[in-house]
Amino acid sequence: MLDNANQFIQFLDEIARARGRTTAVFRDIRIMHGLTEVENVVLTAVTGASHPPTVPQIGRSLGHPRQVIQRAADALVVRGLIGWRDNPDHKRARLLVATAEGERLRHLADVAGEERAALFSAGIDPELLAATVAGLRTIRESIETNLRVIGEQAEPDEREEA
Repeated sequence: MLDNANQFIQFLDEIARARGRTTAVFRDIRIMHGLTEVENVVLTAVTGASHPPTVPQIGRSLGHPRQVIQRAADALVVRGLIGWRDNPDHKRARLLVATAEGERLRHLADVAGEERAALFSAGIDPELLAATVAGLRTIRESIETNLRVIGEQAEPDEREEA
């Protein structure tokens, strides 16, 4: 019989190992465009968003501290890759929007990334990849739900520390 907690730990280990490998595979593309890893993550989040995100939204969705995302966003603004827009729903949390240059850079990185992905995915069944993506999405959504439930159950003092 499989132990859910043990399998979850093994799952996390495999995710960490895969993350390390994929970071190495795409590192030179990111460096070629002069982006740090976090700047690349923020630019991808902004250009791929259906609605302009805020720094806290990006941080929460990717599990990064707001301050880390803020520094990366500020650096991208200085480079002219993203800009700020007033947020009608919040006075201090401004919206992030990609500039034309940011969209162009993201497109170039995506083209290079697709070529690299084709090389490194050779021999992997596309059906297996699709099923794995669906499974990972389901697991991520479950974790997000559990985080919300646990957060709602926490004592007020514990929520402030988190």
